[in-house]
Amino acid sequence: MALIAAAASCLAQGDPARLAAAQKEGSVTLYTSFAERDLPPIAAAFEKKYGIKLRVWRSASEKVLQRTLAEAAARRYEVDAVHSSAMEMEALHREGLLRPVDSPHARDLIEGAVRPHREWTASYLSIWVQAYNTRLVKKDELPRSFEDLLDPRWKGRLGIESHVWDWYSSVILRMGEPKGLAFFRELVAKNGLSVRSGHTLLNNLVVAGDVPMALTMYNFIADGAKRKGADVDWIALEPLIGRMSGIGVMRRAPHPNATLLFHEWLLSPEGQAILASLDYVPTNAKVESPFAKRKFTLVDPAFALDHSDKWEKSFEDVIVKGARR
Repeated sequence: MALIAAAASCLAQGDPARLAAAQKEGSVTLYTSFAERDLPPIAAAFEKKYGIKLRVWRSASEKVLQRTLAEAAARRYEVDAVHSSAMEMEALHREGLLRPVDSPHARDLIEGAVRPHREWTASYLSIWVQAYNTRLVKKDELPRSFEDLLDPRWKGRLGIESHVWDWYSSVILRMGEPKGLAFFRELVAKNGLSVRSGHTLLNNLVVAGDVPMALTMYNFIADGAKRKGADVDWIALEPLIGRMSGIGVMRRAPHPNATLLFHEWLLSPEGQAILASLDYVPTNAKVESPFAKRKFTLVDPAFALDHSDKWEKSFEDVIVKGARR
């Protein structure tokens, strides 16, 4: 394990021998759930800097996990690194498929980005914000707290994504479990929630005006729509909740030096600036983001895995079934 730490440090510092070893390997195979449109600029920047090919297989986070586990069970060691959502990365750690890496950039990352076991590290955050249609929701009526959403003016105007039990549980626990559960039950009973499957669909419904305000929209989706001229903007109510996505190096990576180089580049200010330009929230505190001065709570992936049954059922009972009544 000390060798991995030393290799990562040397690569980040530009050690010629280590860099030459990485370039001799020639490529890195990455399994990832990055949005497809964002992969070309990431790959192009890395390949231009180091002359090492980034080979990518992309799918939804659950499928990335399934393929990685299936290949490991079949003793097929083709993937070098995995970049996916926090719970999937934590599952790979629990399966013993990742190796610890002591990143020289760790000291610059936000609290919580470096996991206690060091087998994966958060590279960016997806922050849930409240997106709204600017034609239908005026600035002077915007809520200042979640409790403001209990006002009758919001009846029939609110939407939520159908698989955000981790956001739901995090908000409730920050409020205090009895108070938080009571809030969501009251919100559904008084004003209702339109439950929609998929953040992209929910965002499109906000843009079209079918859902005037979405309670659970990723900041980068709303920003992308706004940049394209859509009538959409967002606010961020407290408690502000963030979901991590991160990168891990496989224990049996066939291109270990090149993989460590990509790992360190992605966490460096240069790699993080690329992510920020794509509207992701970087975990490297040296890179600017719209949330740099905001306090937020990160979903703890270990807690989420251990308590998923409880909170998925609660979300289904309170939000999904409640919305159907």
